[in-house]
Amino acid sequence: MDETADGDPGWIGSDLPTPSDMATAPGYVLRRLYQAYQAAWLSHVDPVATGAQVAVLMAVNAYPGLEQGALGESVSLEPSTMASIVTRLEKRGWLQRRKHSEDGRKRQLYLTDTGRETMESLVRRARELDLLLMEGYGPRGQGLVVDLLTSLAHRWEVVAATERSAASSWSTSTSIDPGTSRIGQ
Repeated sequence: MDETADGDPGWIGSDLPTPSDMATAPGYVLRRLYQAYQAAWLSHVDPVATGAQVAVLMAVNAYPGLEQGALGESVSLEPSTMASIVTRLEKRGWLQRRKHSEDGRKRQLYLTDTGRETMESLVRRARELDLLLMEGYGPRGQGLVVDLLTSLAHRWEVVAATERSAASSWSTSTSIDPGTSRIGQ
């Protein structure tokens, strides 16, 4: 598009293209996916309960009475985030925290009846959203997408937890087989 006399390139709103070096950056694409997922979650699942909160409810349902820290690790939440979520869920009456019988510093988590009903409803709606989001990919395509996303999550967690020089060695020892999307080392 040609610039106007005053130097304005004339781009209007969504007509402005994403810079090409940004459009090919994995972090940018991931942010777009996350924004779209958040918007879909709000309209299809729940405008208040977050995905992380539902994950905590699911973990407590799967492991009733387990200690808060271990549950947080099982759903990949930092301790401070887990504590904040547990506090919110407890205030809503969906979760109970009880002191551990042998170690008073630890907190065991249990769903309330309301929490279990809420979790079941939220999980049902989240699964419906998953089906909608993966529509058209078929079982094999869905498996490929989930495998690739899981591989990315693992790799990015490694990078986040290591120093810059140590993280670069992974790329020379790991490959993705494009025919299967399986990760090899």
